[in-house]
Amino acid sequence: MKNSLSIREVKQLPKNSGFTVMGVVSKFTRRKDRNDNPFWEMTVSDSSGDIDGKIWQATSWRNTQGGDNFPIDPDNCGLRFEGSSVKIDGIIAEFREQIQYNFNEVCYLDQTDYPPRMFARHSPVKSEILEEMFINLIAEISHSKLRDFVDAVFFKHGLWEKFRVWPAAVTLHHAYTGGLLEHSVSVAIGARDMARHYADFKIPVNIDLVIAGALLHDIGKLEAYSANPAPQVTIPGSAIEHITLGYATFKKFAEAENLDKDIATALGHILVSHHGMREYGSPVTPITPEAFIVSAADDVDFKLSYWKSQIDALNSDTDVTDYLPAIDRRLWRGIKMS
Repeated sequence: MKNSLSIREVKQLPKNSGFTVMGVVSKFTRRKDRNDNPFWEMTVSDSSGDIDGKIWQATSWRNTQGGDNFPIDPDNCGLRFEGSSVKIDGIIAEFREQIQYNFNEVCYLDQTDYPPRMFARHSPVKSEILEEMFINLIAEISHSKLRDFVDAVFFKHGLWEKFRVWPAAVTLHHAYTGGLLEHSVSVAIGARDMARHYADFKIPVNIDLVIAGALLHDIGKLEAYSANPAPQVTIPGSAIEHITLGYATFKKFAEAENLDKDIATALGHILVSHHGMREYGSPVTPITPEAFIVSAADDVDFKLSYWKSQIDALNSDTDVTDYLPAIDRRLWRGIKMS
């Protein structure tokens, strides 16, 4: 399929351009318009990014498995689109002054010839480097019982093999294989360095708690998301959310390892407050120096990851994104200093 573009290339095309792209479906939802007519929303991912498309009634649906090419009804064909490879023909339109991708033909590909894993995104940082950084961060914790607890959570209790390859989100940030490890390491390093800075300015911050809290803050995402191979939200992730799931996991391990109750309270507070505000999903807001720092590092890491994904998708002659509801602003490429 020589004319197929990467998703990043599609996002750099001008309005009214047609395109062909192949990828794995990470989200597929049937909806109805105000006239009760069905339409579908589909998110397709490849190694360069994600594209959200609208699929209207006039769209052609085809099954190309085994070298065939015949029309299908998406509601009654027995095929599961989420987690499967597809080829999309579409056009770039505009709706309410926003770019909209309309998918005009959806082809279900032969999953043997085009396995979903071939389209999976990976962390841009080598896994061996991230794993070494993670282990070194645990070793930096000087409080022996806290260090042993963090080590036990990931290695004694068996989270590591899943944690090292899991996504950190579905779309907004680090939504790829190894994203959770990359995000956790980045937050831990940023939080540690911030803690050291404020300790130098006589703020009584416990650096060991900061590192431990940062490494543990998103363990709930192991249950909140799945990867098949594109990231998806699980039912527990939708119904309970990763912060609550993570605290429940942390509490179970804290009791199993007989973690000191005061340490468990301080560490648990970092986990449940790391989104900073109740309206962002945290049951409580930060009230300790350690929780303030981890929450700030988490927020910056999310925003910078999201900024990069949005700027990478811009045309080279465009410096500012469209308005982005996810973070309530436009984003600017910035300047290059000579």
